[in-house]
Amino acid sequence: MSLLRAFTAIEIPRAIQLAIWQATSPLRNELGSRIRWTPPENIHLTLKFLGDISPASVDDLARALRAAVETIPAFDIQVGGFGSFPNFKRASILWVGTQPPTEVDALYREVESACARLGFAPESRGFSPHLTIARVKADGSAADRNKILRLLESTTIDVLGAVRVDSAHLFKSDLKPSGAVYTKLFSAPLRDVMLSEPKSLPPPNGGSSPSAQNDTTL
Repeated sequence: MSLLRAFTAIEIPRAIQLAIWQATSPLRNELGSRIRWTPPENIHLTLKFLGDISPASVDDLARALRAAVETIPAFDIQVGGFGSFPNFKRASILWVGTQPPTEVDALYREVESACARLGFAPESRGFSPHLTIARVKADGSAADRNKILRLLESTTIDVLGAVRVDSAHLFKSDLKPSGAVYTKLFSAPLRDVMLSEPKSLPPPNGGSSPSAQNDTTL
């Protein structure tokens, strides 16, 4: 039986995905093939990367995650800010930031606990919510690295909009010659509440914040 490469995530609306794509167009024009860009339809906020799982485990995951998150109220996050892991000088992953309320940490903890009860290894790094938008190729010349550094340091991304988080989702990732294709396997709804006023995003700070990297894959 073939295994599924899977992860849990917060889904990002198409309008925000396209806003990120538009905001990063100057970088794409300047850097071209030096960077491997995430297609807009694949931009998401990873909660937990599960790795290769058995298709038979999907039903157990669905039950566990639905039970874990059903008491968490739906909430809003704002998307904006720009940085890289581990920092601009040694950039490997480029990200757009989020301004999550405490609820997103609660959601992450519940997802992590539910997965641990099913035997998945706990995450050893701190949770740093972000949206991966690109990966820097490691084989560039010194001139390429200097150009990348100069452009990253001069890039800012303002607040692009708010995302309503009302579900956690399980996706599978199929690696194709053209890149990864994500397919949603199920959704675990949060408790519905009245739409709250989005919290304001602090000024973006480029570089290495969020402080810990938890982007394993995708």
